[in-house]
Amino acid sequence: MITAVSIVLIIVALFLIVTVLLQSSDDSGISALSGQSSQSYFSKSKAKTMEAKLALGTKISAGLFVALSLLMLILK
Repeated sequence: MITAVSIVLIIVALFLIVTVLLQSSDDSGISALSGQSSQSYFSKSKAKTMEAKLALGTKISAGLFVALSLLMLILK
């Protein structure tokens, strides 16, 4: 049982790493200090495509990673 959970944990960890690395950086952090707004109509609708899917995949894989890590702690 521990071996199967370990293998799934490694796969989830790799998926988490890939989804985090594929996300684009948020450049609005520095411009928010100066009061500039980089949001427009076109940039808002862009979030419904691949960016939103990557963010959802990151959240799901992070939750699975935490749950599987706790399960490994309980099993040992």
